[in-house]
Amino acid sequence: MIGWPLGPGEGIPVERRTFRNDGEARKGRVKESMKKPTLGVLALQGAVREHLQMVERCGARGIPVKYPPELHLCQGLIIPGGESTTMGRLMTTYGFLEEIRSLVAGGMPIYGTCAGMIMMAQRLVEGDQPLLGLMDITVRRNAYGRQVDSFETDILIREIREPERPFRAVFIRAPWIESVGPGVKVLGEFEGRAVLAVQGHMLVSAFHPELTGDDRIHRYFLRLVEERVAG
Repeated sequence: MIGWPLGPGEGIPVERRTFRNDGEARKGRVKESMKKPTLGVLALQGAVREHLQMVERCGARGIPVKYPPELHLCQGLIIPGGESTTMGRLMTTYGFLEEIRSLVAGGMPIYGTCAGMIMMAQRLVEGDQPLLGLMDITVRRNAYGRQVDSFETDILIREIREPERPFRAVFIRAPWIESVGPGVKVLGEFEGRAVLAVQGHMLVSAFHPELTGDDRIHRYFLRLVEERVAG
């Protein structure tokens, strides 16, 4: 038997109606996921997983970026901590420097934490290494000492949600910003030194917000990305 034929006026069988509705639901979920900005985390060194988790927590999509072509899948980029001289060599070897410079020049937002901040600086107080040279800041590497001198402290941060509530900042062999150009706005300081700053669609921090439970800085960066996407 091949089954009963449909009579005049009869609708689509239940099985087909269900499949169609499931398909429409799947399309809706795909469309909804496509609305989420995709933030890449440079996956050469550092707390890549922690940044990705924070990005997802903020409602965006996070992907690890291991090769330059993957940058073009992203609407924003995070450069995590690590060892800046090693990171500079790896970025040179794999061809990231020029690719990132080109995309940021085209308006892609970028956020660098700790070593990522060093890589984004135009100038270093001392030392010689490859830099992206994106942001008009001068940075002092290892300004707060070595690994054993790492510490946590509360700082107040301007222009984020609940600015009166302290942010628990984690400093690990951290740099600080020695000086800033006229287009740079300092958002956070510790002991008179700038440790969080923004210039247009570029954000840097000397500390590691991905290692805390506080997502306010990542949400601030996500707003920069969303403003660019809405653009």
